[in-house]
Amino acid sequence: MAQRSIREFHAKDRLHSTWQQYLPGDINFSYRGVLVGPNDSLEDIKAKHPWVNTTSLVVKPDMLFGKRGKNGLVYVKKSTLGDVTINDAWDWIQEKRQGEVTLDSGISGELDHFLIEPFFPHEAKDEWYVAFRTDANQDTLLISSQGGVDVEENWDQVQEVAIPLTVERNIEAINTYLSTAIPSEYRQGRNVEVIAGLYQYFLEQHFTYLEINPIVLQGNDVHCLDMVARLDDTANFLMNDTWNDIPFPAAFGETRLTPEEKLISEIDEVSGSSLKLTILNPKGQIWTLVAGGGASVVYADTIANQWSVEELANYGEYSGNPSTQETYTYTRTILDLMTREKHQSGADKILLIGGAIANFTDVAKTFAGIIQAFEEFADKMKKVGVRIYVRRGGPNYEVGLKNIRVSAKKLGLPIEVYGPETHITDIVKISYEDSLTA
Repeated sequence: MAQRSIREFHAKDRLHSTWQQYLPGDINFSYRGVLVGPNDSLEDIKAKHPWVNTTSLVVKPDMLFGKRGKNGLVYVKKSTLGDVTINDAWDWIQEKRQGEVTLDSGISGELDHFLIEPFFPHEAKDEWYVAFRTDANQDTLLISSQGGVDVEENWDQVQEVAIPLTVERNIEAINTYLSTAIPSEYRQGRNVEVIAGLYQYFLEQHFTYLEINPIVLQGNDVHCLDMVARLDDTANFLMNDTWNDIPFPAAFGETRLTPEEKLISEIDEVSGSSLKLTILNPKGQIWTLVAGGGASVVYADTIANQWSVEELANYGEYSGNPSTQETYTYTRTILDLMTREKHQSGADKILLIGGAIANFTDVAKTFAGIIQAFEEFADKMKKVGVRIYVRRGGPNYEVGLKNIRVSAKKLGLPIEVYGPETHITDIVKISYEDSLTA
């Protein structure tokens, strides 16, 4: 299971678009929010979201880290000091974008995504904490009536409720189980119905973790003021249409991205597919274009075992049926890095284009993007010395393999092409053996 964090905006927006499937009919969950990225302008925000012009607002970074209030990164004025207008919010965002920010945890980075929402007045006593997580042999509900920014200081008040995998995955069975499993002091009002609906949402949307802190229930209205969420990336093939374009951004301060890594990360954020790139050693001999997250791990391990980990230049994947344009951009990024200089040994560099047998990725379509990049970089590839080894299967793989073989030969690029009859990582061994006799 690959747990992938998503932004608070996308977690809330996803619930807003589907809540009627899960919550009782007379329960309401409304949400308005604006995710502000580095390329957004104040004028566009005002035009696309006119409610910001007449609403008191709250602003905070949306970059996969918590304790924003305790780090001084939530901008909200109390009514006695005046409301936060959209112009106030924009000025605050521009200020926070300047330079690096260091959190109390010691992690540093630059802020480039912010969330603007309506200010919601409420009493601290109404703040609850609700979270669901997937464990090895069960799911777990965490619940407390002492929610809010001090929930960790009051962690002894958080109750854990085990939800066995034997509980049927339908709302009636979930409701029945939770109505007795939840401690009696938490069963007041509509709590059980709302928690059961949120749990079904957690299940059917393939979350591995979903935390709402605080959640406020006022009559029949549900307000989720803060949300942390992680999705099970292995469900991407099931949820490709449902998740739409939910991005999986890198954690705040997790890495210092190179320009190439940042480019691919930005494409990944707006793509319904998965595009990942980490540069390990730009002077390495072995470069990969691997389709699939699982396959990328297998290839990395095989390369480290067959060659050496120091020669593995990059790690990453393209999967989830990326477009021809996305695959072209991903490939040209790899080739640009790969062809900047010859390998220090003078030996040819190796480009491994691999992957398992795709479920729904159109191999011919993605290979068209790879071929387009080959045509652009053929001269540079020949100058530094690049040998290409391909192993792929899946929809239209015969067409894709034929096209890439014909194109490479026409361009004068040495290539060997294999289909699903060949083991997934055999091209690593073949390329290594070829290098010994070169």
